[in-house]
Amino acid sequence: QVRLVESGGGSVQAGGSLRLSCKASGAAGRMYCMAWFRQAAGKEREGVATIRNDGRKSYADYMKGRFTISQDIAENTLYLQMDNLDPEDSAMYYCAADLGVEAYARCGLDRVLPFWGQGTQVTVSS
Repeated sequence: QVRLVESGGGSVQAGGSLRLSCKASGAAGRMYCMAWFRQAAGKEREGVATIRNDGRKSYADYMKGRFTISQDIAENTLYLQMDNLDPEDSAMYYCAADLGVEAYARCGLDRVLPFWGQGTQVTVSS
């Protein structure tokens, strides 16, 4: 069983930065696809970015280069660096994962991921 625990959320003013972390357990040694999603109040959940073991990344088009996904494999930790934040970025941010060869090969924001963290809240004020 994979366990994901997010941290790093908080309140920041527009234009500021935050770095989210997601500590994973139960996935060591497995091929994986990991991702960040977000859900604002009253809106549908949307994908932010994905990454897999080999470091290949993908981003939602709306990111416009402001967010960067990265990982520390030795520490089993996923990161999301968020810069130039806008009030529209306010949301609960979730870390998600899937394991195995197929998950790795088809890693993308259109994939249904079975493992989720509890989320960390990001609030951006104007």
